[in-house]
Amino acid sequence: MGPDRVKFSANLGFLWTELALPDAIFAAHAAGFDAVEIHTPDVPADDLWRALDETGLPLLGLNTARHDTFGCAALPGAGEQARADIDAAVSYAVLVEARNIHVLAGIASGPAARDAYLNTLAYACAAAFDHGLTIQIEPINAHDAPGYHLRTTSDALGVIDTIGSPNLKLMFDCYHVARSEGDVAARLQACLPHIGHIQFAGVPHRGRPDEGTLDYAALFALIAEHGWTVPLGAEYRPNGQTEESLGWLTGPDRLG
Repeated sequence: MGPDRVKFSANLGFLWTELALPDAIFAAHAAGFDAVEIHTPDVPADDLWRALDETGLPLLGLNTARHDTFGCAALPGAGEQARADIDAAVSYAVLVEARNIHVLAGIASGPAARDAYLNTLAYACAAAFDHGLTIQIEPINAHDAPGYHLRTTSDALGVIDTIGSPNLKLMFDCYHVARSEGDVAARLQACLPHIGHIQFAGVPHRGRPDEGTLDYAALFALIAEHGWTVPLGAEYRPNGQTEESLGWLTGPDRLG
């Protein structure tokens, strides 16, 4: 495959979900992934760290708590809970040497929600800075999360510009961008200076990347041309056993 191949991260919020997180890390390592990422951790940090240490896989990131509102960073009146979620995520990330924290905005709209979101993100950036952590925000499409506060990459870039913190970055999910904005390659190139992480899944059903309408072979080649070296996050629904969905990673027609 050569030293210049695209690298991939297994998102364990979607892959190997039948396993405990430490076991899922071992499964990702055995399958040939270069890194892992998780949603909200549900095991003690020591247990997760032992699996990461033994496999040598870096943990690219984790999310703040989801609750039943897809996060609460933008919920008016939820500032205390949002800050507590950030403190918990930062503490856990430090223990497991994660690199990024994705702050979930929540289902909310309007000026009060935007003010709450900006205040929470400013707090998150300050809390993460001394630990060398990056805070990430991700636009999520209206089909998967109706009412989610952050909709588009343009909206996210506006938030990043307003906050003005060097450790606030865009999580660019190719699937969400395709569903909301269409031209993924054009948006990726426009956003590239502000991107902290890239994720992917097949469009429109969020299945494996070698199925659907988006040409990931071409898109991964474009990403590589821009010198991107961080593993790309596989955040797709495998529709069965994860191992049976990995032809795109291990087969003769490997993407990237």
